[in-house]
Amino acid sequence: MAHPVLAITIGDPAGIGPEIALKALAQVRHRLDEREFALVLVGDPGTLAAAGRILDQAPPPVIGEDRISTLVGTAILPTPAPDTPTRWGETSATGGEQAYQAVAIATRLAQEGRIAAIVTAPLNKEALHLAGHDYAGHTEMLASLTGVSGSVMMLAHGTFRVSHVTTHCALEEVPARVTADRIGHVVDLTLATLRKMGVAQPRIAIAALNPHAGEGGIFGRHDIDVTAPLVARYVAKGARVVGPVPGDTVFVKLRAGDYDAVVAMYHDQGHIPVKLLGFSVDAETGRWNALSGVNITLGLPVIRTSVDHGTAFDIAGRGIADATSLVEAIDYALQLAAAPADAGNGE
Repeated sequence: MAHPVLAITIGDPAGIGPEIALKALAQVRHRLDEREFALVLVGDPGTLAAAGRILDQAPPPVIGEDRISTLVGTAILPTPAPDTPTRWGETSATGGEQAYQAVAIATRLAQEGRIAAIVTAPLNKEALHLAGHDYAGHTEMLASLTGVSGSVMMLAHGTFRVSHVTTHCALEEVPARVTADRIGHVVDLTLATLRKMGVAQPRIAIAALNPHAGEGGIFGRHDIDVTAPLVARYVAKGARVVGPVPGDTVFVKLRAGDYDAVVAMYHDQGHIPVKLLGFSVDAETGRWNALSGVNITLGLPVIRTSVDHGTAFDIAGRGIADATSLVEAIDYALQLAAAPADAGNGE
């Protein structure tokens, strides 16, 4: 490719994905004109046209797959025409199928080397299941589509980065899933990704599973028997890994710059601090006025970044959704796509 081509999948057509995709396009227009990269929106052209009318913004032209590798600027690559129309804010099997098809098409193009990275707008898990695609979310879907196991979710808000050992599972299942092998896998992928992001000597903290890292065994022995020996092995190899660090202080230290990333044990442990920083609320109106943060999938043979928020059915179709997170996801995708193939190697 003369310049990288990124694919934005527009997510569930009944959510805010179509409008933030067009808003993001407008925000990066000068970079597209300068041929820094090109963007192809993968989704239903009719849905994007409807979003364009709300925003008073003309959607880009529709093209076929044969033109993607030489794309300049932006275009729409259509998904198969929906069986029934979708309505803003309504959960439907049609919406779930459209979201799935967009990701499936983009993943295939990335595996074929015809696009440099996938950037995903949000989908709705209930709609996805109604369409017969029983995935817990994008991360699991992408792992299935690429034939890999053990993918990892990283959330990033600027330099505040959190990787997750477990994500979409019941809290009661977490202790059995946070094995030494799984934690080590997450640490390895996080180290490699940080190097691709330009961090030459990454510093990682592993969050404790139990309060106060078990308090000497009073609150459980997982941190003592599983995490501590694993950290010792990394330190012996020269890696800058510390832990277990109690969950109520580890993210404060991350924000202070003591680490380059934290490995969280479960979904809410990692998601809450990132979203607390990334979601800005107007104190007078109670309305979200900024949605910042990026979801990055580690361990795939393709590059995938995403917004760090949901479909927001309650405001879909009103033209007020914020595209900040999607623009940040584009920037992260470009950064990872530009990294040398061996950038993640090293101890």
